[in-house]
Formats: sequence, C-alpha cells, structure tokens
Amino acid sequence: MDATQTEALEIFTRTKALMQGHFILRSGLHSAHYFQCAQVCQHMDAVERLAGLLRAKLAGLGFSTVLAPAMGGLVIGQEVARQAKARYLFAEKENNALVLRRGFGFAPGERVLVVEDVVTRGGRVLEALEIVRRGGAAPVGIAMLVDRSAGVAKFDVPAISLMELSFPTYPADQVPEWLAKLPVEKPGS
Repeated sequence: MDATQTEALEIFTRTKALMQGHFILRSGLHSAHYFQCAQVCQHMDAVERLAGLLRAKLAGLGFSTVLAPAMGGLVIGQEVARQAKARYLFAEKENNALVLRRGFGFAPGERVLVVEDVVTRGGRVLEALEIVRRGGAAPVGIAMLVDRSAGVAKFDVPAISLMELSFPTYPADQVPEWLAKLPVEKPGS
C-alpha cells in the first residue's frame, strides 16, 4: 500500500467509515466489510483531504463538470468539483434508475468526470456514464474513493481510485457459514 492509500485507509478507519460485520451491499452481494462513506462525510476536514488526495491523481483528465450518482457520490463529488472549480451536477434515483432532474443538463461536448464513493461492480457508474452520453456530453473519466473490485470493474473511460481494496463478496446462496452466523445489516449507500 502506498502512502496515499495508507492515509486514506487511516481516515476511513478513524471516522468509522470502514465497518466489519455481515453486510448486504447495494449490489446484493454479502460481505464482512462495508464502506459507509456517510460516516466519513460527517467530517468536512476528512472529505476535503480525501478529495485533495483523489484530485492529485486526476491530472490530465481535463474536465469542466462533475456528475455524482446519488446518494454515495454526492458529498465527495461536490468537494472534488469545488476544489477543481468545476460545475457540479448529481443524478438521483427514480424507479431504481439514475436520472437527471431539477433542470440539470449538459452542453454538447461538455467534458464530464463521474465521481463516486465506492464501486463494487460499477452499476451506478455505468448508469451515470450513459446519462452523460445521452445528454450529448463527453465522459472523460471516473474518480472513486474506493474500488472494492480492486480493478476488476472495467469501464470505457479511465477509472481512477484513491484506494483499491478487494474484500471477498458472496452471492446470497454462497455465504460462508462463519459469516451467516452474524446478524445481517444493510446500511444503505
């Protein structure tokens, strides 16, 4: 683990954003670890630092707008946009699909960075990329605090993460006995 990952992991641990137990992830998979980024987002000094660490890895992407999928990406997306002096938009869930509302839209060819907190499979990121393309804009990359897939989730634009961590995940019918014995929590994204 490099110094940036070590610092980010310390921030997640200190703010109790990295949890241990038995969790059902948004993807439906089960895990003994959960990143509850809402915990770290209570502490604006931590959010500011995490966004700064992430921005340092974004050199050369050249974006003018940040799009964050709700709920998880809202706080970190806004902070990345603030630090980059970029426009900030967010997509919301409607009938369990992401949509732009509130009059948000894109200019033709607008260069958009999608910012998310945690990616396990990348479903919401893929939806956000599609929103950008349907809106006539150009997605230039994805920035995420935590890539739980450790690089397995693939996208057709550059994907940059602050940390790559791969905790085992299990389909509901393949949860190990030791994990099944723990009370199940679904903390929410």
